[in-house]
Amino acid sequence: MSKKKNFYVQENETIDECLERMKQEGYMPVRRMEKPLFEERKENGETIHVPIGREIVFEGKIMT
Repeated sequence: MSKKKNFYVQENETIDECLERMKQEGYMPVRRMEKPLFEERKENGETIHVPIGREIVFEGKIMT
């Protein structure tokens, strides 16, 4: 088993549910990362990036 693993908060999942899933797999959260999600749109011949959400990732370390 790997000592570290990334856990992504799924679309229909709360942060608490993701943390519980980590715990069930034997991992403890050590770091939280958030990344904005963008969508490319064309407006007036220009490409713009519109924020549409965020992706939350927890880095888990195996519990000993």
